[in-house]
Amino acid sequence: MTTMPTRRVGEIMIPIELYPSVTDTATLREAIRVIEEAQLEVDRKKSLPRVILVFDAIGVMVGYVRRRDIMRGLEPASYIAQPLDYRTKPFEVGLDPNLSEFTYDRVVKSIVDQADRPITDVMQPNDILIDADDHCVKAMYEMVAYNLSHLPVISKGELVGVVRSVDVFQELVQLVT
Repeated sequence: MTTMPTRRVGEIMIPIELYPSVTDTATLREAIRVIEEAQLEVDRKKSLPRVILVFDAIGVMVGYVRRRDIMRGLEPASYIAQPLDYRTKPFEVGLDPNLSEFTYDRVVKSIVDQADRPITDVMQPNDILIDADDHCVKAMYEMVAYNLSHLPVISKGELVGVVRSVDVFQELVQLVT
């Protein structure tokens, strides 16, 4: 039985100029707008990005922000240090539904206020990179080892793209089937 060799990361990556991004001076509100408007097309299939890249003023990638990072960043400031069971209490008021609505309105206002926080408050560092010449199997190992859904791709020391777990998975499907 012969196995089909996997392609290189550079063959399945999304070019960096096509990937949604913001600058490190952006707010959560701006990041929400970018991620909501972004749409990626890979092999004639459209998909929504799960992350946006963050660049500094001179164009160096300094990190990324996932949708869940944005949601975490929108959480009311007074709730952040509290345990989860405390943070969900305002929605469990059963005796007086009006009290629940009052608390809910305050929470919503606080979420809207948090949207002006800097993106750097919730940004994830850009620690793990992969080379465009590496095989997709290496990308799989890196994604699993570091619990990542994407990897920035470099070639000759320069950022050239992003490879996503969904694309690496498709390569593995081809390998296995």
